[in-house]
Amino acid sequence: MTVTASWNGTIIARSDNTVVVEGNHYFPADDVESAVLVPSDRTTHCPWKGDAHYHSIVVDGETNTDAVWHYPEPKDAAKEIAGRFAFWKGVQVNAG
Repeated sequence: MTVTASWNGTIIARSDNTVVVEGNHYFPADDVESAVLVPSDRTTHCPWKGDAHYHSIVVDGETNTDAVWHYPEPKDAAKEIAGRFAFWKGVQVNAG
């Protein structure tokens, strides 16, 4: 099953190899269009996954702030999402 993530009419990620955790598809880094991502200073902490780091998406001059997150060093319980990115804040994720 191919899963895509799109925002502002642009596909940001496409993969046949996502991992679903807590209802979110985590895409391998190689399947994400890194050219539209801008690192953010935002971080959050999850007790069982670890510290999340965020990126904003920039498409056609519009920015979706902190709409992408990943866990650079997830805890052992979440090791399956290492090197993967997930989306929110209006990013459409479609499986099928």
